Amino acid sequence: MSEISFYQLGRQSIERALLKLLQKTLDGGNKAVIRLASDADVGVFDLALWTHDPDSFLPHGTANSNFPEAQPVYLTDGEDNPAGADFLFILHGAPIGDIDKYKRVFLVFNGAIAGEVKRAREHWKSFKEAGANLTYWSQTENGNWVKKSTA
Repeated sequence: MSEISFYQLGRQSIERALLKLLQKTLDGGNKAVIRLASDADVGVFDLALWTHDPDSFLPHGTANSNFPEAQPVYLTDGEDNPAGADFLFILHGAPIGDIDKYKRVFLVFNGAIAGEVKRAREHWKSFKEAGANLTYWSQTENGNWVKKSTA
């Protein structure tokens, strides 16, 4: 089973926090899929990744991009993984779907939204009962991550 990490957002927007996690993913030589709840969310994150910093570039694409199979970061509202990524980021309440083909799964949720916290707790309980290797990370005031729990 995949290693599953829960990331509870605190101060930063999900887009800003995700950029740091994705950069670490790429720096480690890994590829990532970002699974979102809707096509509209895919468009929002696609734009955010293009415009986050005029002095840098985070390579990524969607199903509408040229050569999606060559993208180190791929955004989708489905279960497609054309580049064979090992890391999966699940955002905005997107369905969990098939996670067994990923080495590491990141469930990123907003700690200020009760529905997202409730859903994350339900997923934690379900994965724990299934015997998954779990970690829970919380965001600090300055945007760093602190490990709070493991199971």
